[in-house]
Amino acid sequence: MRVDVFLKLSRLIPRRSLAQEFCDAGRIDVNGISAKSAKEINTGDLITIKRRDRKTVVRVRSVPEKKQLSREFAADLYTIVSDEAIDELS
Repeated sequence: MRVDVFLKLSRLIPRRSLAQEFCDAGRIDVNGISAKSAKEINTGDLITIKRRDRKTVVRVRSVPEKKQLSREFAADLYTIVSDEAIDELS
């Protein structure tokens, strides 16, 4: 599954187009490497999301087979490894 689709399904980012913008801006890393939106993800991958004032690292627990998922199951797709505030100038 593409990383932009996963971010939308997991509700870590609300829209796929926004997830694509994050990837294009270099704000998404998969296993420590900057990821394009078409990057395929697998179970166990570490995804780092860099927002303006936060850096969130999640581990992929499962990759759904379908591109639609109930909201109640979205949080089961990942485990938060770290979520920290960062200095905007970093």
